[in-house]
Amino acid sequence: MSMFQYIARVITMAAATLLFAAPLAAAEQGGRYWVPTTTEPATPHQRIAAKATTHNKATKQKKARSPLAANARLADSKAHRLILQVNTNDPAAMNLALNNATNVAQYYKDAGEKVKIEVVTFGPGLHMLRDDTSPVKARIEEMALSTPEVSFKACGNTQERMHKAENKSIPIVRQAEVVKSGVVRVMELQEKGWSYVKP
Repeated sequence: MSMFQYIARVITMAAATLLFAAPLAAAEQGGRYWVPTTTEPATPHQRIAAKATTHNKATKQKKARSPLAANARLADSKAHRLILQVNTNDPAAMNLALNNATNVAQYYKDAGEKVKIEVVTFGPGLHMLRDDTSPVKARIEEMALSTPEVSFKACGNTQERMHKAENKSIPIVRQAEVVKSGVVRVMELQEKGWSYVKP
């Protein structure tokens, strides 16, 4: 065998080794071992379909391991958050707000998802949470026990104005918390991404 033939044979063997070693190494890194197949799809359409299937499987595996996919799953498990505003001394509007709160809480409970609902009252709507004038006081007491996802906030500015106008202290139901400003409370919650609804 001449020197030229010997070099040609060595180069051919090295090229063959590289051709088989690269796919094997790539397959092992993906967690699978490459097995050469002897059957190849007969038609161009079958070959394209086989390539698409392989690509889709690889894409799905990549997504499953992706940190972005993990973050998306965490975002899905975050609590839904809703603000319901009441600013009118109308029992129908107050009951509508309570109906909305109950329905939303039940919807997400049935879906197995968390929800936080805050009913914010200000202006004439403060009567909803006044211990002495609330037309829905009994319903609020019941909801505090049955639907802990719902909380109530009373505007401190409105309470102070009513105190001056009526010349007496303005009692708030014990299920509610007084905040400095009802409007500011709504703004702050919206800025944190809460959904806003005025029944």
